[in-house]
Amino acid sequence: MRDTDEFDAFYAGSAQRVLGHLSVVLGNRADAEDAVAEAYARAWDRWRSVRDCDSPEAWVRTVAYRIAVSSWRKAVNRLRAHRRDTSGHEVDEVSADHVAIVAALRRIGVDQRRAIVLHHLVGLSVAEVAAETGTSINTIKTWLARGRKALAGYLSDPGDGEQQTTTGGGGHNYAV
Repeated sequence: MRDTDEFDAFYAGSAQRVLGHLSVVLGNRADAEDAVAEAYARAWDRWRSVRDCDSPEAWVRTVAYRIAVSSWRKAVNRLRAHRRDTSGHEVDEVSADHVAIVAALRRIGVDQRRAIVLHHLVGLSVAEVAAETGTSINTIKTWLARGRKALAGYLSDPGDGEQQTTTGGGGHNYAV
């Protein structure tokens, strides 16, 4: 019980001062609060030896500063690693057709969208789509037909006057 009371008194008498010092050093109160909280937690874990230091407050201040510096280093290293990982990689340009198809797919129901993606983009047969989704073959055929019809309306060019049709997997015609 004596240790708890002693530590509580130490904390109450020094925490605001340590936080103030570290806030000024770091220039960021939130970072200082995190580091100071961690430093006091470590001081509590080692209180029997920390209380015997010449200045327990200096011990906490030093530990809090080291925690903050370590946090900075980790953040800088993460940024460097990210830059190394992404430098020199060019992102392929997305075509207007791709954007239009994705936008149209987003406008149809999730079941129809899943069936169309699995069948036409992934290349699964109707039976394989049925097995993967846990539905009947006839349900998949219905979702595909309705999905294609809905996509045709979203993908047709109203200024063109005509829809271009293409045969997709499964031998069905659909507008693109």
